[in-house]
Amino acid sequence: MLHVSWWKTVLIWFAVLLSVLLAVPNLLGDQQLSSFPAWFAQRKVGLGLDLQGGSHIMVKIERGDVVRNRLETVVGDISARLRTVNIGYSGLTGTGQKIQLRINDPAQVEAAVNALKPITSGKAEATLSQGDNGALIIDITDAGINERVSASMTRSLKVIRNRIAQLGVGEPLIRRQGADRVIIQVPGLADPQRLKNLLNQPAQLSFRLVDQSMQVQDAINGRPPAGSEVLFSDDDPPVGYLVQKQPLLSNIDFADAVAVSNAQNNDGNISVKLTPEATSRFAQATANNLGKNIVVVLDDQVISVAALKTAITTGDIDIPGDFTAQGAQDLAVMLKSGPLPATLTTVEERTIKPGLGNETMRSGVTACIAAGIFVAALMIGFYGLLGVAATIALVINIIMVLAIMGLFGITLTLPGIAAIVLIIGIALDANVLIYERVREEEKKTHLLVDALRHGFNRAAATVADADLTVLIVAAILFYVSGGAVRGFAATLMVGVFTTFFTACFVTRSLVDAWISHRKPRVLLAGVRSGIFDGANIRFMGIRRYSFTVSAALSVATLLAFATVGMHLGIDFTGGSIIEVRAKQGVVDPANIQSRLQNVVPGDVQVDRLADRLSAVIRVHAQQGGENAEQSAVTLVRDELGKDYDFSRIEVVGPAVSGEISTTASVAVLAALAAILIYIWLRFEWQFAVGAIVATLHDVILTLGLFVLTGMEFNMTGIAALLTIVGYSLNDTVVVYDRMRENLRRYPQMPLPILIDASINQTLSRTVLTSATTLLALFALYIFGGEVIRSFTFVLLFGVAVGTFSSIYIAAPVLIVFKLRPDKFQAGGENEGQAGGDVQSGKPAV
Repeated sequence: MLHVSWWKTVLIWFAVLLSVLLAVPNLLGDQQLSSFPAWFAQRKVGLGLDLQGGSHIMVKIERGDVVRNRLETVVGDISARLRTVNIGYSGLTGTGQKIQLRINDPAQVEAAVNALKPITSGKAEATLSQGDNGALIIDITDAGINERVSASMTRSLKVIRNRIAQLGVGEPLIRRQGADRVIIQVPGLADPQRLKNLLNQPAQLSFRLVDQSMQVQDAINGRPPAGSEVLFSDDDPPVGYLVQKQPLLSNIDFADAVAVSNAQNNDGNISVKLTPEATSRFAQATANNLGKNIVVVLDDQVISVAALKTAITTGDIDIPGDFTAQGAQDLAVMLKSGPLPATLTTVEERTIKPGLGNETMRSGVTACIAAGIFVAALMIGFYGLLGVAATIALVINIIMVLAIMGLFGITLTLPGIAAIVLIIGIALDANVLIYERVREEEKKTHLLVDALRHGFNRAAATVADADLTVLIVAAILFYVSGGAVRGFAATLMVGVFTTFFTACFVTRSLVDAWISHRKPRVLLAGVRSGIFDGANIRFMGIRRYSFTVSAALSVATLLAFATVGMHLGIDFTGGSIIEVRAKQGVVDPANIQSRLQNVVPGDVQVDRLADRLSAVIRVHAQQGGENAEQSAVTLVRDELGKDYDFSRIEVVGPAVSGEISTTASVAVLAALAAILIYIWLRFEWQFAVGAIVATLHDVILTLGLFVLTGMEFNMTGIAALLTIVGYSLNDTVVVYDRMRENLRRYPQMPLPILIDASINQTLSRTVLTSATTLLALFALYIFGGEVIRSFTFVLLFGVAVGTFSSIYIAAPVLIVFKLRPDKFQAGGENEGQAGGDVQSGKPAV
């Protein structure tokens, strides 16, 4: 037996049983789950928007609005305080965060400074300085504005939640990101434009009196009276009104708002209920201003005007205006939720039509099942009953991944499904490592039980090293990414832990049970993986040629990268991607192109998809900032809405695209630095340099693939790059681990021969691992659907290149940097007797 103690066995299978229970909700429908306790139903893995459809929108609070509002408040406060103490002043103006005024009587300057102390002391939101001849300068500090932005964000979050809650959608996710942004994810939303309208409109509604003291045009040409301003209507052309700044009613006076729609003509109107105090005040104000005109102002725009013929004494008021049924309903929602303290600008949008998300989900599940069948057949074909044990452990591994994701609320995205497929390959790699080590140990000891015990124990460290390299890369990707790519990283991190547990504990427990029941004497009779046993391939004999070819390809790639460049996606350049589907017949790209060229500013590219029913429209980044990007999408909708359904919309504004570019670069550099440090600590500096050189080789050639094929390079491409880095290092670490072991055993052996022997010893594992991973990714490429096909193609290329570099790049670097075997002589004699024939100087193959 493997001597797995009973309490360890109990803990292992208790963890497996608990994982099964936690994963069961994923197999049940919502109706079935309704009969179970809430805590049990909540363990179901949530689906990302790319798998169930919906909208992901990131909005940014406009700091300029906060500054402007604060400036107006402080200017008004200064004026009120100086009038209260009868101090004359002139030239009170404000620009940006600076306010200037002049005290008329220099003798009153000190009194004015004392009167303004409540504004300029305390939390230091503003500072006051004195100039010549009674001049005072008040600067609103950045710290004060930051505090106001934070307060506005807190208020905005509350308003956003109230507005979305009244839409009756599923379970939206609303969370703050950074100092001035909010992420809103609404699953199953069929109309993202309505959501954006609700989010982007402050909904500051007021009733104001028209100022009849002068003509509007005179106020426009000159200067309006103090306390009044010119506002315009939304007519075409707009009409100007001179209105009083002080409102008769504002949002704070509305106790409730109700929309009433007319089904016959799709019109709507809104009725607001005033608070008791506002009812009394408004009755008196209207009675005192009979015959005058009153306007309704929404976000500094006049939406209606009416004459006051009678006093309005009731608390119920109909808001006059030309509203559609949905427009009236949305405005009622906004009025009940309260106004936003500042404008929210949409800086990123990713919307998937619910039906398209369901199709993507089915494709992903099919790909996972196909990948599992492919690799299981390969493992059972090569390892027999041990392959069956590995397959059972693989199933348990996937169950544990789903259980942990449900337990911690990790959302499954389409790239997350790709991560599960990759986990299948990594998990089988761990089992291959163990089984190949067991085969070697059996050749030495000729005792199956000892071979299994030593094989599992000695392979565990190698499995840990290989998994940790993937974990480092996944953790960095998780930290710097967001959305679906973060789901990929989170799923991959979970898979690393479950892979180590199932490979080193579950598989061992299964094999222990098999040995206890069947008591086999030998292992090799049922194993067919020794196709490279006895191989003596001189890999290092052609290292100069492989180095030369690789260097030439890398230089050519860098030249192509510098001259031709890559096709950067909107994640890095900004812009929009819109996928449309023809309502009737096949899509006509030429027609779409010609129609949009006259409507949308800038370059527009239209590509028809393989099904001939859909097309992808790429609108390049617009001049004019975040709002210009949203305006371009609106123009496309208006032009094509009658003939096409909109399946997918992605919009990335310049602020977000710039940040993504920076974080992507930092992610790649951080991954390389972390790997360099880790391998340096675990091995020697020559190994770290070799790993980095091999990794750079893989990254450069993969970038060359993007240049050569013209594939779009976006944040998913960064995820593919980092995954390739992790996988390549996984392979490299396994080879390095065997080299280090042989350096301890055979310190006198020439380094090129020792490297060749180490590679030959791990060749079966390398070939089987690459084959299983490639099979899994091939299944994803075939069945995973169009959306993820390019991502999978890059991973297929990267696995092949990573396998090559671990042999022909990472290993020869040790010779170039003259790795000295004497560093590994400590304990070399014991290691040699345990692992091979030291007398002959021949490694066990």
